[in-house]
Amino acid sequence: MKKLSILILSCACMLGTVLSVAPGQAQAQAQTSALKKGVQSERVLELQQQLHSLGYFKAGFTGYYGSLTSKAVARFQRDNGLTPDGVAGAATQAKLESFGKVRVTALDQLARIIYSEARGESFEGQVAVGAVVLNRVQSGEFPSSIPDVILQPGQFTAVQDGQYRLKPNKTAYRAARQALNGADPTNGSLFYYNPAIATAKWSKSRPAVISLGRHTFTN
Repeated sequence: MKKLSILILSCACMLGTVLSVAPGQAQAQAQTSALKKGVQSERVLELQQQLHSLGYFKAGFTGYYGSLTSKAVARFQRDNGLTPDGVAGAATQAKLESFGKVRVTALDQLARIIYSEARGESFEGQVAVGAVVLNRVQSGEFPSSIPDVILQPGQFTAVQDGQYRLKPNKTAYRAARQALNGADPTNGSLFYYNPAIATAKWSKSRPAVISLGRHTFTN
């Protein structure tokens, strides 16, 4: 009986070890999965800024893996003895990492505009503000990078009145990451306003797509 108990305990310990290791392995696999055309995520944004720091990416930071990102990756691969297929697989990501980490400043800017414009809103309402920024980046009607959309003159009240300088909290960063990874509660909206304080007639003249908290989102 004593030997049987020891055997059961040993098996349980082994099972516990397997269960504790598996999530970490899954996370590592997720972090090194290939990035390619059509993907929008925080990892693509970091990739663009890594390539920019090395002189390969000259376009605006969007978080979207389009043809410009693919071409930049291919140039980096060609210069570093990798297959120039334009797909950032595990080998390409590892080679980029060997040059050192890059601070993801565009993520900071997205979190900052979310915090300054919507810190009193629900989490969904904060994600929505981030989604509007990203929708503008992809629309062709606004600048084609996250920083340029945020800092475009006359677009965001928080930039004009100085609230944009406030330090964002963890929730704002989480909302920014959700938006970067494809969450869009606004259904593609390009504008939003607070009906209680908005004075611009053009804002109120646009058909509402959805209302979240104090903000009405429009196109």
